[in-house]
Amino acid sequence: MITYRKYVNLILFILIFFATFRLEPNPFETDVLQVNTSDQLYMKITDEAEKEEYNEPPENAYIDRVWKKTPGRNGRKVNIEASYEKMRKSGQFDEKLLVFDEIEPEIGLDDLPAAPIYRGHPDKQMVTFMINVSWGAEYIPAILQVLQDQHVQVNFFIEGKWARENPDLVKLIADKGHLIGNHAYDHPDMARISTAKMEEQISRTNEILTAILGETPQYFTPPSGSFNDQVVQVAADLNMETILWTTDTIDWKNPSVSVMINRVENKVHPGAIILMHPTEVIADGLEDLIISLKDKGYRIGKLDRLLSSGR
Repeated sequence: MITYRKYVNLILFILIFFATFRLEPNPFETDVLQVNTSDQLYMKITDEAEKEEYNEPPENAYIDRVWKKTPGRNGRKVNIEASYEKMRKSGQFDEKLLVFDEIEPEIGLDDLPAAPIYRGHPDKQMVTFMINVSWGAEYIPAILQVLQDQHVQVNFFIEGKWARENPDLVKLIADKGHLIGNHAYDHPDMARISTAKMEEQISRTNEILTAILGETPQYFTPPSGSFNDQVVQVAADLNMETILWTTDTIDWKNPSVSVMINRVENKVHPGAIILMHPTEVIADGLEDLIISLKDKGYRIGKLDRLLSSGR
């Protein structure tokens, strides 16, 4: 009986011992593993961030021999901490999740002397439309509807005389979020008039557009693209940039939609400013043109975005 009790007591002792000191997983072991994994990922991102392809210096705005005043372009570098946070959940490096900080150039368009602007930065995968308006009121509602349906905002350069006669359409264009520019007062040949007349054409139109919209335009485009250095200087003295274009729909010749679109597709390039007017072919073909440009990887936006140094 004594022997039996000894064995019972021994068994109870062993059970109590293991109950008291039972093995449990170490809560710190998992944390240590996570930290190691995180460190490896962080170091991987840090190493990748040093690669030349992920580090691009900013490019200053400059005067091109052919294309004149040209916007600069922001540089970029990897934001290691933000990139790490995006990849932290998977614990794996993923190039698509890299986050970049942009670095602005030291010299912008405002730092350059007066000169016309024909395009955005040649590496910017973006284009814009310049719709010059001195007639064609009947096509503007349809054009605005297409732009709205395609979630695209562009630029309407409006003649002062036309604006005075069509203030409601001017307001409608602006209310849709489009940029309003100055297209002189009554479509003169700006290169053949006096300096005083140049100033009058631009200032008078600014006064009309400001009265309608409450804002003064920052951009001017000469009718028919006719200008000289004095025109550009007069606009600059009025704190305005002179805008031209690199791609022309030539819609005023009434081409078919397919001809118009092919003409643009053959000439378009990164940074292009595409000239058009409120014409029947633009009203009919604008949607297909926008879809075509988007399919080619182009973003379409307003002039101020195209001419910014943002990537």
